[in-house]
Amino acid sequence: MDLLNLNQTREEGKRLAEIVQVLGRYGLADWFGKIPMQSVRDLLASKETQAIADLPVGERLRLALTELGTTFIKLGQVLSTRADLVGPDIATELRKLQADTPADTADVVRQTIIEELGQPPEELFTEFEAEAFSSASVGQVHRAKLADGQQVVLKVQHAGIQETVRIDLELLGKLAKLLEEYVPEARNYQPEATTREFRRTLLRELDFTCERSNMETFTRNFEGDETVHIPTAYKDRSSKRVLTMELLDGIPGSKPERLDEAGVDLNLLAKDAATIFMNMIFRDGFYHADPHPGNFFVLDGRVVGLLDCGMVGRLDDSTRELFEDLLLMLMHRDAEGLADTLLRAGSAPADVDRMAFRADVSDLLVQYGSQSLEDFDIGGAMDQLMDIVRRHHVVMPSAASLLLKTLVMLEGTARLLSPNFSLNDVIAPFKDQLIRSRLDPKRLTRRLQQSMRDVDRLVRNGPRNIADILDRAQSGKLQMTHEVNNLELVANRIVGGLLIASLLIASATLLSNNVPPRLFGESVFGGLGFLVAAGFGTRLLWRIRKDIR
Repeated sequence: MDLLNLNQTREEGKRLAEIVQVLGRYGLADWFGKIPMQSVRDLLASKETQAIADLPVGERLRLALTELGTTFIKLGQVLSTRADLVGPDIATELRKLQADTPADTADVVRQTIIEELGQPPEELFTEFEAEAFSSASVGQVHRAKLADGQQVVLKVQHAGIQETVRIDLELLGKLAKLLEEYVPEARNYQPEATTREFRRTLLRELDFTCERSNMETFTRNFEGDETVHIPTAYKDRSSKRVLTMELLDGIPGSKPERLDEAGVDLNLLAKDAATIFMNMIFRDGFYHADPHPGNFFVLDGRVVGLLDCGMVGRLDDSTRELFEDLLLMLMHRDAEGLADTLLRAGSAPADVDRMAFRADVSDLLVQYGSQSLEDFDIGGAMDQLMDIVRRHHVVMPSAASLLLKTLVMLEGTARLLSPNFSLNDVIAPFKDQLIRSRLDPKRLTRRLQQSMRDVDRLVRNGPRNIADILDRAQSGKLQMTHEVNNLELVANRIVGGLLIASLLIASATLLSNNVPPRLFGESVFGGLGFLVAAGFGTRLLWRIRKDIR
């Protein structure tokens, strides 16, 4: 079946050609070349596909995703959270992804607001700037003023983006399925699972009601905390494609020189900002997952104003316990416990070398062993830990990867403000709280209740499942599947060996019976058979020895 025949519309076929050609031009289509479909090979062989190979792979990937537009920029941002899949270097490069998408025209924006809010902007606001002051991959931002004088901003989704994303997601799903089917080395990266996760993330981000709900949750969680401010969202002037929120008047965190000129203590600011995120993680289990410098403003009184609450992380009990285990084992240099926890929590291939994995983790902790607990570089250690995980093809739960990426990014943002910032200094006060929370009676009770439910389920369903297996065995309907890797190669060698053995036996029979024609008194066909068998046998032994090496 040809790949292009999988598409239902001309637009999908055109977009597929663009995707493959762009990836080929940036030297990123090696895997696609292994898909046995002529349409893909034709696209890779076209004149538009000329590889740019003199740049590092991370930079080429970032440039290719940027050229492919909104869906792929967002895919890159998701992959930047998966250092366990792509490695720390590529993940760091993908965090630079930005998109200066051209803004929609004033007429298009006006029509979008009417469709979403039921009224034109001049009836909803006393002032409205038709020209956007910022435009990104998903939407653009306009200033406006409410009747009570409150300055606000409108985030308006680009027209037509829903259809573009729908086509891209369909194609990504098909390409991921083909990669998993035809490219064995791609399976370690779980393309289908990663694509499903990305689909959920992007569709949530395209629904601005999710971002508004996140803002309201953060506001409740930090009620009474004067160090942080979440913009007020206006529900009656918001929808799935339009979000109206309070305008924050402050200095962006990405401008440390302006903050310094304004007399802001950058060391205290870095500590305050990091503490806010630690409270989100350790106290609330609900955190802002994109702490880059452009996503917060410094308001009067060194108050941190948080923006862009579309990407968030949630910690369930299992993810929280995994994170706590990793953190404590890192800080106490428990190499064996850390390695076992990662292998238990992650998805490891059947042939993973556990001894080598433990040795790499141990070497990492030895490298950081000379640092005191106060100076321990948690962010750097986590980055290198994810590199070890990737090299051994251990895939971590996506929630855990997102949390680790957030911590690494948070440390980088804080060091932009204060070069001597230490994430460990901020986490240290939470360590005792972390240990106490693990002994909290309510938490222990929840774990006991969960264990009791598991036992109850086992007691109720176990006998039935065992009886079902026995019934199938007695009726001859029990089937067991055993997978053998490289079965075709093994079968070919067995057949080759049998043919060589048969040829030797036939040749020996011809020679022993001196079957004519004869040369120097020996059967010609018998002698030729021995020579051919010896040649094939030597070649087979050479191939086996080569594979063993």
